[in-house]
Formats: sequence, C-alpha cells, structure tokens
Amino acid sequence: MPNQQNKIFLSPPHMGEWEQPFLQEAFESNWIAPLGKHVDSFEQEMAAYLGVRGALALASGTAAIHLALRLLGVGQGDVVFCSSLTFVASVNPILYQGASVVLIDSEPDTWNMSPLALERALSEATIMDRLPRAVIVVHLYGQSARMEEIKVLCDRYQVPIVEDAAESLGAIRHGKASGTVGKFGALSFNGNKIITTSGGGMLVSDDVEALKKARYWATQARDLARHYQHSEMGYNYRLSNLLAAVGRGQLRVLDDRIRARRSVFERYEQALSGEPGIRFMPEAEGGFSSRWLTALTIDEERSGFSVLRLLEALDDERIEARPVWKPMHLQPLFADCAYYPHRPEESVSDRLFANGVCLPSGSSLTEEEQQRVISCIQRLLQRRGEG
Repeated sequence: MPNQQNKIFLSPPHMGEWEQPFLQEAFESNWIAPLGKHVDSFEQEMAAYLGVRGALALASGTAAIHLALRLLGVGQGDVVFCSSLTFVASVNPILYQGASVVLIDSEPDTWNMSPLALERALSEATIMDRLPRAVIVVHLYGQSARMEEIKVLCDRYQVPIVEDAAESLGAIRHGKASGTVGKFGALSFNGNKIITTSGGGMLVSDDVEALKKARYWATQARDLARHYQHSEMGYNYRLSNLLAAVGRGQLRVLDDRIRARRSVFERYEQALSGEPGIRFMPEAEGGFSSRWLTALTIDEERSGFSVLRLLEALDDERIEARPVWKPMHLQPLFADCAYYPHRPEESVSDRLFANGVCLPSGSSLTEEEQQRVISCIQRLLQRRGEG
C-alpha cells in the first residue's frame, strides 16, 4: 500500500508576512522588470546586514562568481584554485573564463577548504611560477571556512579571494560575516537556500568601483548613450524587481530562519549524537553556523547501515535527504585537474562524500515532521541491535 504521509522536503522555501506587501507594491507601481526600487533597496539592505560597502543583485550565485572572476582579470591560460567539496556552480565560472582549475581538499573541523592543502598548493605553484589568479573558497552547509588562516596565506602570495557564500548567508566567524573577508563574496537565493527569491544571487564587496563595473557588464554592457551602444561584452545577469521584492521580505526574517534551522540541528543532535557511528558536522571554534543543512557522517561498521541504506529508508517514508556533495576531483568534468588533499595520505572530502548525508532542515520543519526523520534512523539503529 502506498505511503500516504505528506512528503518532507530537504529545504523548502519558507515565505513570511513581508513578501506579499512588497510584491503588491511592485505590481501597483507596474514596475515589474527589469530593475526598480526593490532591487536598489534589496542591495542596500543586504550590504547593511553584512557590513559591506556595496552589493549587486543578480540572476544567480553563479553569475556573481563569474563576474568576480572577470573583475579579477581571470582569462585564458590562468589558474584558479577552488574548494573540491562543493556544487559544480562554484567551479563552472572558472571554465567560462577559459582558465584552468586546481582543486583543494576540505579539513575535518569545518568541512571547508583546508589551509594545509592550500599552503602546499600555493608553495608548489610558486616553484612552478603558476600562482593562481584567484582562490574560490566555498563555505558549506551554513559554516564559514577558516578565513583568518586562508587570508593570511593568500595575502602572503598576493592572491585575491572570492568567497562562495551561497550556503552560508548569516554565518559568522570571529565577528566577520561569511562572504565579507575576501575581495568578493557571492550569495545565492535559490529555492532551497536559507532565504530565497526563487532564483537569484548577489555579489558583495567593499570595492564599490568594481561593483559599478560588474553592474555595467551584468546589464548587457550598455554604454551611456541615447541609442543602444555596446563597447564590451556583457550579460543578462540582473535580478528583476519582483524577485528583489521577495528577497526584501525574506531578508527581514533571516535571523529568525537561522534560529529555526539551528533549533532543527539541535533536536537532531540531542536525539542521535549518542548513537553508534553517527557524527554531526562540527561547529568550529570561533564560528557561528547558520546550519543551512544538518549534515552528518555515518560509520557503517558501527551503525550497522550505510548512507545508501539510510537514503532508501527515508525515501520509503517520503522523506527527502541527500548525500554530501560529490567532490569536484571525482567528477568526470574535472578528472584531469590537479587536486591537493588535506594531507598527502588523507583526502577528507572523499571520506565525507562516502559517509556524509544531509537531513531535512527547513526552517518550516515541524517537530512532528522531524520526529518522523529521527524515528526512521532509530529504527535502522535498532535493527543492528536486534541482529
């Protein structure tokens, strides 16, 4: 008999009370697209929230990374370092610019870029006279990387940093908001993110002149002329006024959404952290994670079940869960790229991919729904005990 329970999604959109009034205002003004008051306000409000001088609302987080790389002069024949444990959108913009990719492993305490691996990669690049034009640091599952160590390394070699903060809006490390330490930060407002505009992103920086150039490129590089004139290649990358209206409403409740997701994580941790073979993604010292997704690893030998078995059991209960990202160095697209593990004998991202899983973590997840997830895992654990 088919399971009739409502499906629990991994990270569904969570609308509040502010989106509708802002949307209504946009409709009443007939200022639907391409730009408008809500775009300007969304940029200003996000910049103020993060404590940066400027922000540029865009069609996606991928567009933000792409524009950042172009601003840094990345082109054919250049090299860009990037976190390996990430979604492909972090890396594809390197290919857009015709540059080569070098992939850097994660480290155990944050699951983010390993300073040890990065230091080896930069040292070897110096010897080969192939220093990267940029380093893209990805902040996973709501937690910032060790930016204080990474920035010291990159400053030593005079390599600029682009922060992919698509998954970490609202996270803080040593008093700095995620996405604000490097030269540029990229945000995402995709449907599964902690706040969403359905689709969209933002480029943030203290370099307002660079953002002005990016704004020009993102609007088809249209020159200041009465007629349509174009002197450079541009893109159709701007966010619409309607989507920005949604974003403004979402931003007003961001701190509430963070508290809700941290509470979801804490309930999972309280129920499961003492179970054999289950270990949650740590919150590194000095950091405050938004807990965008609750991620954990499973030791099959101790727990009695694999990640695949857990995913199948959850799916049978109409519960959506996902494996941890498949690292880029294991992807066919990047099979020929150089890869620097955390230590020569230890690839952290391989282990996390093999053993990691993300559980439903939405800010609208009810305690009853979460208990369904927990009970499913506990039944798997119980079967091991019975065996």
